[in-house]
Amino acid sequence: MTALFVTGTGTDIGKTYVTASLIEDARRQGRAVRALKPMLSGFDALAPEGCDSAILLAAMGREPSIGNISLITPWRYRAPLAPNMAARAEGASVDMDAVVEFCRAEMARADADGADLFIEGVGGVMSPVSDQATNLDWIGALDIPALLVAGTYLGAISHTLTAAAAMMEAGARLQGITLSESEGEQVGLAETKAELERFLKGVTLECVARASTPLIFTG
Repeated sequence: MTALFVTGTGTDIGKTYVTASLIEDARRQGRAVRALKPMLSGFDALAPEGCDSAILLAAMGREPSIGNISLITPWRYRAPLAPNMAARAEGASVDMDAVVEFCRAEMARADADGADLFIEGVGGVMSPVSDQATNLDWIGALDIPALLVAGTYLGAISHTLTAAAAMMEAGARLQGITLSESEGEQVGLAETKAELERFLKGVTLECVARASTPLIFTG
């Protein structure tokens, strides 16, 4: 079983698209694969088909129903804010111990079934997920490798180097960096990759071009 945490330099950076691509690649290779998006903000229960969890379910070949979304995303909040802030707006709080235990249980289940498991975080690697923890703390608690997703917008190089430095300083196992082409690309994928390679010796960098069509459920 391969377990991988997918995080990013910020929100709306391409984490879900990259995670879905990893799922589809594993399926093409005939590997059993599962994915989790344990926490989700900005969730609209009346239109769930467009949320990140639905995209991951589609990549797994599963119907993006409310029931299936609930299985991979137990913590869902209406406000498009960091989970702790979104939970607070609903008079609740995030129990990080419960989130970690949920992930560990799913990791054990995937391991028993010989399935790969991808866990997608929320926001950027330093975004708060509870009043005491960030995505980086979450990664540390699970003690699994992490993939950092970054963009190609102007300023992305600084953001990527900063995020990578924070992960390395914390002892996170940075498996690699995937550059997800930003909308209205201001800096080329190849150019961004080459510049980052000057400063990130020994770190694997890959590029993903922006998709022209969204992923949809095909059964």
